Amino acid sequence: MKEFELFPAEESEAPDQKRSTTIQSISMAMRFLDILASAERALPLSDLARLSRVGRSTAHRYMQSLVKEDMVMQDPATSHYDLGPKALSIGIAALRRVDAVELAGAHMKQLALSHAMSSGVAIWTDRGPTMVRFYKSAHFSITALGLGDVLPVDNTACGLIFQAFLPRARIEAARRVQPDHFRGTPPAKAQIDEVRRDAWAELTSHLLSNVTGQAAPILDAQGELACVVTTVTDLGQLRTPEDRLALQEVARVINRATGGQSSLG
Repeated sequence: MKEFELFPAEESEAPDQKRSTTIQSISMAMRFLDILASAERALPLSDLARLSRVGRSTAHRYMQSLVKEDMVMQDPATSHYDLGPKALSIGIAALRRVDAVELAGAHMKQLALSHAMSSGVAIWTDRGPTMVRFYKSAHFSITALGLGDVLPVDNTACGLIFQAFLPRARIEAARRVQPDHFRGTPPAKAQIDEVRRDAWAELTSHLLSNVTGQAAPILDAQGELACVVTTVTDLGQLRTPEDRLALQEVARVINRATGGQSSLG
């Protein structure tokens, strides 16, 4: 088969049929690559054909083309297929372009626009959790919180996330320099373990009456904490019970983009 030759199924377009704006062979190749990326192991041709809903002969042609381009590699012993070195290189190049804070900020801005919760992004500094993005909701806003503010380590949802994902020495160093009125009772190890396991923290009336703070971690491709996304809201003002978990879904979307979702399970 000639290089770049369309497969027979893609050459049957009638002369008067409206042309698609996409190249079908590329779309199909991406389907195979997505299947391999989602799999936890190398796959045999039969599984690839079944999962992609095409015949074995079609799957074989695509696999051989992808192997030729180093996007896929084939195990000579088992004949199973897996992602190849060029796919890895492309993935690493994409991850280098990901700015977790900017990406998280864009999603949190949208969350503040669509829900009754003010939203932000915090990073860790030597003084503790620091807001580097903050968006006030038209439906719920706290004027006392804003860009550049440092949050308490112990009695905020944001602080709990940092405690769950950063070394204890860094937490203790920030705790020592925080103002006296910031200091609360350090959480028990069991609570921190739960926060890390769930990748989620929520506290109500911890700083202000009837105000709930929520927070979730954003990890990079190496599983390291890049930033924390956080919201403040009055749960009674939310339109639906599902709105309470809106931040969790947004955090999953961001972590998939940063490559951190695989570290969270």
